Amino acid sequence: MATESSSEASKAKAKSLQMKTTLMILVMIVAGPLGNVLLGEGMKHAGALHIWPLGALITTGLHIFSLPAIWMGIGSLILFLVSYMLVLSWADYSYVQPAASLAYGVVALLSWAILGEHVSLVRWVGIAIICLGVFVVGRTDPQTTVPNEISTKAAEAKAPKTEAARGD
Repeated sequence: MATESSSEASKAKAKSLQMKTTLMILVMIVAGPLGNVLLGEGMKHAGALHIWPLGALITTGLHIFSLPAIWMGIGSLILFLVSYMLVLSWADYSYVQPAASLAYGVVALLSWAILGEHVSLVRWVGIAIICLGVFVVGRTDPQTTVPNEISTKAAEAKAPKTEAARGD
């Protein structure tokens, strides 16, 4: 009975972790590209930038940081960074990075919708291929190692071998 309860609790915990991981990856997929597109939009509105002499650099910096799109982009990229850090604490990097590649599709969509860029059919096909690969990776378990297991193996690899262990 206790084993069944423990097993059910373990399954519930794993499902909860899977949901949190999926949610944060979705936040990453939207927040990263949105932040970059907003920075791009802000810089387009900034006009010609001058970095020399020093007074021009200061004026340019003040002008750039007075644009709302720049601040929204920075906020979105901070949200991306926090989400990315959380996901990396819950799931394997080999799962997170390919899953986050769905952002390529979001970049193209936002570039078309917000920046008015033309996205060619060849680019859309390439993005579709990337998304197919993400689908394949997404069908795997996001965490294949236990955090303590990684630390233990790393420590064992660094530890000097004793004479008994070497067979001396």
